[in-house]
This record gives sequence, C-alpha cells and structure tokens, in this order.
Amino acid sequence: MEYRHLGKHGIRVSEVCLGSWLTYGGSTAEDTAQRCIEQAYDLGINFFDTANVYARGEAEKIVGKVLRQYPRESYVVATKVFFPMGEGPNDRGLSRKHILEQCNASLKRLGLDYIDLYQAHRYDPTVPLAETLMAFDQLVKQGKILYYGVSEWSAGQLAHATDLTRLANLAPIASNQPRYHMLDRTIEREVLLVCRREGIGIMNYSPLAQGLLTGKYKPGQALPEGSRASDPKQNMFLNQGELDQRQLLKVQRLLPIAEQEGLSLSQLALAWCLRNPELSSVIIGASKPEQVQENAGASGKQLSPTTLQRIEEVLNMEISDRVTVGV
Repeated sequence: MEYRHLGKHGIRVSEVCLGSWLTYGGSTAEDTAQRCIEQAYDLGINFFDTANVYARGEAEKIVGKVLRQYPRESYVVATKVFFPMGEGPNDRGLSRKHILEQCNASLKRLGLDYIDLYQAHRYDPTVPLAETLMAFDQLVKQGKILYYGVSEWSAGQLAHATDLTRLANLAPIASNQPRYHMLDRTIEREVLLVCRREGIGIMNYSPLAQGLLTGKYKPGQALPEGSRASDPKQNMFLNQGELDQRQLLKVQRLLPIAEQEGLSLSQLALAWCLRNPELSSVIIGASKPEQVQENAGASGKQLSPTTLQRIEEVLNMEISDRVTVGV
C-alpha cells in the first residue's frame, strides 16, 4: 500500500480508503463488515471514512468497534456532519450548534477521543459560512478533531471558504470529497484546480461509479441478481436501474485495456483516478473482504502515457443514442 499526504498537510493516508456508505450498519451484516475492515487494515489501508447519517449512526459504531482493537495512532478516521439526525429544526445543517453537538455524538459512537478528519457533508446556504468555519476551527483548537474538510462543495464555495480562513486566521480546509470517476469528470473543470491551488487533498467517492466500472453490468443484459443496481434502496445514482447503454459499451471497451495492463477493470479505474497528484485517496465500498483485496491492488499502479491515451479515446468516443447492443 502506498501513502500520500492529505493535500498540503502532514498527515499521510493510504491511497485506498475504505468507506461505509450503504454498507456497514445497513445492507452488510456486522460480522462481514468487521472482516472487510480487518482485511483493509491487514492490507495497509489506514484510512476509514464514515458519516453520522450512515444508517443513523450505526456505521460509525461498527467502524469504531472494529478499529478499537488496533493502536489509535495507526489509523485515520474520517466522519461527517450535515444531514438530518433528528426531527428538530436544529438537528441538521452546519450551524455551530449542530456541528458541535454532532461531533460529540460521533466521538461517542466511534468510541474515540478525537476524530482525524471531520467533514461538512454538504454546503449549507442557510448558515453564514463564517459561522461554519469558526465552529470547525473551535473543534480543532479543542483537540476534538485534527483536520476538517468538506464534501461536494463547488469551486466557488471552496474559494470563498479558503479566503475567509486566511482573513480570520482560522484552521484551513484540509480535504474535499467529491464524486469523481471515469464516467463523471465534472471536478476537472474547476474544483480540481481550486484544490490544487489551495493544497486541499481530494478523497473522491464512487470511483467505480457505483459498480459500473467493475464490468459486471453488460449492455443489453438483465441486471445481475443481488447487485447494487437491482436494489432500489442502493441505486440512487444508477438511474433507478435503467443503466445508460452507451456508458456500458464504453466500459466493455475498457476491459481489454485493463487486461493488457494485468489489472482488473476495477483496479484500472482506481489507478486512473490516482493518476492525479491532487488525489490523496480513492474511497471504495466493499461488502466482501475479497473486494477490499482486489481494490487495494490498485495502489501504486502507474499507468503508461500510451495506456492513458487509449483510455481517453474510449471515454471521449461518441456513441449514438440509438446504440446497437453487441457492437
């Protein structure tokens, strides 16, 4: 396993991070979740991402319970705050009240004295940005968190926030967690540039496009039984099961490139993300220890310029809306 700095900051995280969205505390049994986390740790993964809202706190409990068997200094825990955790008017968002209260609640569920990375799960336009940043700065000063970051903030929001932290001499934003993969490169237009300029580490979620970039979904074929796309509770980013056949055709044309590199398609997709020096880590999800092992194998893989060019040609290819499956 290779390690990278989290942006311009001193902390080093594994190139592959194990996430717990839609899995631990929810669709994956606790004993299986434990084996996945233990497998990750054994493979050198030291970075574990969760959130208070995942299974309403249950994911944090499982992650914390498993990690407590290891020395605290040997792993990095990231969690988040923003989404509703109750029915009250202050049980959501990025007010000072909600941030401070949820940090304490997350510490209790995780069973930790401090959180390595605490993230604003989304941007909150209803709260003054200065109030949000000052709340995170307060937690840093109290030692309850070491660093803080954001998730799915726009380039403008990031730029505004970094300006405020400098003007007010607040702790800087350490990380950004956007969605990024071969089939969704939106952050390359602006967000990546701001993160590069400000030294903000990127830890992207859904690097395998919710499973599309594993190759298990075939053009013109029924969804595999038990797959994420076949589960209406888990396929919110997969167009409710109606998968884009043009995208599936591109994925199939990436397979021989992966084979030539001696990689699985998943490993190729992860290594492609990690070609960006701005990326600190790719966040994977896993419901089986074998998936953790396969994805961890992408760390340290360097793709040649020729391979990157071949990938670019596939990703940029024009495919008609009226595709013929099998072509």
